[in-house]
Amino acid sequence: MAIIITDDCINCGACEPECPNNAIYEGMDPWNYGEGTELEGDVVLTNGKQVNAEEEQDPISDDLYYIVPDKCTECMGFHEEPQCAAVCPVDCCIPDEDHVESDEELLAKQALMHPSEQ
Repeated sequence: MAIIITDDCINCGACEPECPNNAIYEGMDPWNYGEGTELEGDVVLTNGKQVNAEEEQDPISDDLYYIVPDKCTECMGFHEEPQCAAVCPVDCCIPDEDHVESDEELLAKQALMHPSEQ
């Protein structure tokens, strides 16, 4: 499953540079699928969603740091544990029960976003 940042976030920003998928953004910051990944142009994600990797997306949160579920792999393929949770001083990076994925699904997502890492 993806990780979510709870309302306990103190906006310290410790998590953002730790994410290997660039799935963490500061509140109010727009995002895209290509940033921090090898995705380019029109792409079909592992969940079947069709996106343009360069197209700017609206922020998921205006107030707190947030994690884009479609880009979060819980650091699978990179680290033994989610790095955002490991560095969070207030333990507000927790599993997102609304985005449950198996290890295989997380690794497939990682392989799609970072094929040269395989």
